Amino acid sequence: MKNFIVLLIALFTISTYAQEKELWAKSILNEKAPELVVEKWLSDIPDTEGKFVLIDFWATWCGPCIKAIPELNSYQKEFKDKLVVIGLSDEPEAKVKKHKRPKIEYYSAIDTQSRLNNELEVRGIPHCILIDPDGIVRWEGYPLLTGYELTSDVIAKVIEDYKK
Repeated sequence: MKNFIVLLIALFTISTYAQEKELWAKSILNEKAPELVVEKWLSDIPDTEGKFVLIDFWATWCGPCIKAIPELNSYQKEFKDKLVVIGLSDEPEAKVKKHKRPKIEYYSAIDTQSRLNNELEVRGIPHCILIDPDGIVRWEGYPLLTGYELTSDVIAKVIEDYKK
C-alpha cells in the first residue's frame, strides 16, 4: 500500500510538471506568419529585411504588458543588428502616446481594427510571436509564463538554430 501511494504521488508530480505550454492565441509555431497589418506607425518604420521580428501584442491598461516593456527594450538593444521589436496595440493613438513609463525604446504601432489580433485569435496579452527572416514563426506565447519565459537566451537560441 505504501508503495502504491508513493507511485501515485510520483505520477501526480510528473503530470503536473509535464503540462504543455499554455497559449491564449491560435498556435502558428513553425508556420508562415501572417502579414503584419499596421494602421499607423507611432515610431519610425522599421527595416525588417533579413532580420528576426518580435511582435508584442499589448495594451496600456495591461499590467503584465507594462512589466514586459523593459525586457523588450533590452532585446532590441542586445540584438539590434539581428532583431526588430514591434509593440502593436489596438488602442487609439492618443492613448498609446500618453503612455510614458516605462519608456518604449523599440518600434511602436497601432491597429485599432485588431486585424492581426483577430487573425491570430489573441485572447490574452501580452502575446508575442518571434518570426525568422524567412517569415516563419519560431516562438510564440505569453512572454512571462513561468517555465516558458521569453528571454535573451531563448532569442539567442532561436537565432543560432536559424543559422544551422
